[in-house]
Formats: sequence, C-alpha cells, structure tokens
Amino acid sequence: MVHARAKTNKSGALIGSNDDLLTEILLRLPVTSILRFKSVSKHWRLLLSHTHFTYRYDKISKSPGIFADNVYVPFDVENPSTPPPCRNLDTYFDRSGVRILQSCNGLLLCCTKRESVGQKGALKYYIFNPTTKQLALIPPIPGGLKVRKTIRCMGLAFHQTDCVHYKLVCIRELDTRGELFQIQIYSSDTRKWKISIESFPAWIATYSHGVYWNGAVYWAPSYGTFCPLYFKLDVEQLQTLPLPVQMNPSETRFGAMYFEESRGHLHLIVSKRDSLRLNVYEMLSNHSGWFIKYQLELDELPGAFPEINIFFDHYELQVIDLVRGEEEEEDTFLVLVTPFKMITYKAHAKSFKEIFTLTNSLQFDLYQHSRFHRYTETLASF
Repeated sequence: MVHARAKTNKSGALIGSNDDLLTEILLRLPVTSILRFKSVSKHWRLLLSHTHFTYRYDKISKSPGIFADNVYVPFDVENPSTPPPCRNLDTYFDRSGVRILQSCNGLLLCCTKRESVGQKGALKYYIFNPTTKQLALIPPIPGGLKVRKTIRCMGLAFHQTDCVHYKLVCIRELDTRGELFQIQIYSSDTRKWKISIESFPAWIATYSHGVYWNGAVYWAPSYGTFCPLYFKLDVEQLQTLPLPVQMNPSETRFGAMYFEESRGHLHLIVSKRDSLRLNVYEMLSNHSGWFIKYQLELDELPGAFPEINIFFDHYELQVIDLVRGEEEEEDTFLVLVTPFKMITYKAHAKSFKEIFTLTNSLQFDLYQHSRFHRYTETLASF
C-alpha cells in the first residue's frame, strides 16, 4: 500500500514538473476548473495565465449559452456544460442599469442605459469578461459632455490572434442633420482615443450593432441600407460591404435579418416575405462576396409553436444566433425566438428544441436581435 502511494506521488510529481504534459492535461478541463487551479501555486498561476496556454485553450473553447438582456440561457438546458457565467450583470458594475451592446470572442461591450444617466448625461462604456469577471471602464472620448453625447455607435474588436489588444471603433455625429460623421479608435494597448477619420458622409441607419471579423468591424445591413460599410483596422479605412448577388431586396424581409460571426465565419441570414425559408449566406475570406451555406425550410415550426403567425408580411419568428459546430457540420445550430419561446434548430438534423420561455420584459420584437448576445468562454485578460 505504501509502495503504491509512493509510486502515485512520484507520477504526480513527474507530471507537475513537466509543463508540456501538464498543459495537455489542463487543456481538457472545463473553464471553472482552470480558474480554480490558478490558486494551486504560483507556478500553476503563471502557466495558466501565459498567452501560450490561454490561446490554445480559447481555440477549443465553447459557446455554451446566450445572454437574453442580462439573463443567461444555456443552449443545452438538460446538460449545461458549465455553471452560469454570472447571475446578474449589475453586480459587477459601479451602477445598475447596464446593458450588453456586443459580444466579441468572449468579451462583452456594455454600456449604461439611457434612463440611468438621464437626458443630460452621457453613457458609460465597459469591457467585461464574464468568464474571468475582469472589468474595465472605458475612458470617455475627449471633448467633454457635449462631444460624448454625439456618439451614435460603438464597435468592439477583439481576437486572440489578430487583435490581441481589444479596440473600440466609435462613430459620432458631427452635424444635427445626421449626415456627417467621425470615427475615433480606442486601444487597450495605449489606453487612449485617437481620431481616425476626421469626417465622412453617411446615413445613420447604416450603423446598428457592430460585428468583428477578419480584421474589420462591420455594421449590420438594415432596411433601406443597400451599401453598408465596414472599417478595416490595419489601414483604418471604410470600405463598402457587398451584399449577396442572389438576394433581391424587394422580395426579402430586409429589415429582419441576422448578421454575425461564428468560429471565424461571417454569416448573413435573410428570409423571403411570407415564407419560412431561410438563406444562410457566408462571406468569402477575401471580402469579395457571399455564397449560400445553407437553405433551411422551417415550415414544421408553426405546428409545434402555434404563436408563429403571419404579421403583415412576415412570420413572427426571428433568428438571434447561429453557432457553428466545433468540428463537425452536424453540430451547427440556429437559435430562434417566437413571441413566447426560444428554440434551438439543428441545421443538419432539421430538429428543434425549446430552451427558454420569454419573460414579459423580453416580449417579441422583429428587430430585437440587439437584446441577445452569445456567451463564449475565454481566458483572455486585458
């Protein structure tokens, strides 16, 4: 017995002294264990905090759920892979009434709600990692309250390889007519704001929520915006985002579309009027155009969810997320909301499952995508 215990201790010591072997073991553990093991020793804390480990871990990290406003909903309600990242976002901020603006590779861009600062105040912006609970208050753009109240859009850029130091792209209005704008950039590396584009003409509806993909911040196309733009960070230039040539805006619910990134793929989802057929487009890596990744028929859903009715010229059903499979196409699924329910729909198996009942505060709105934000585990620090 003593001999067996001594042999076990020797094996443990051997593993503990071999960083390569220890890393391979730790990479297979859930994120809650990684965070807990940082307190084992100084050596383990340094190993688990090193960029070599965090980068490898984030490459295989999961997206186990979604934030519905400030409520966390796991995708697999029967077997949630990890505990909720947080019970209530307000407990981590210096004031109540904070909402999520964007989720980007595990980091959340948040801001105070307008009603919490009043008409005379300016919004506060934060970066929050719900996995590690690290929080940063973004310094205000220079120029005082008058300038800060002209902010129309913030976009977060972060990726563990091509944008290690997160950046914020701020669009502010220069005139009261909403025709002339300016772009400023904040970097977590310098912790300073700088003017990138002094002024440019645009229509404010062009800029809704931001999406970071392939070195650029994109603004989701919206109704009537046929020449949406994106901002390339390396050259600090605005460029026109082409729309799918197969898409006919006159036949499409152009205001009710999904535009997001998942596992390195940029997606655009549109549906025909009076139809439950979805075209899922994917952007080519060189930004030159789109191809159809999936064509989905959701005609069976109204039978299972009778609240999916036609309202004017569209069904009361909205795509709020598309999560690509970790390795296999069979794992790819959509997240949809009806007036009362949240559903996951597997693209390959064509199967669906109810995962959440919407509360009164989350009543159905065809243009409610900005209230839902994917949670992705990340060990990134800033």
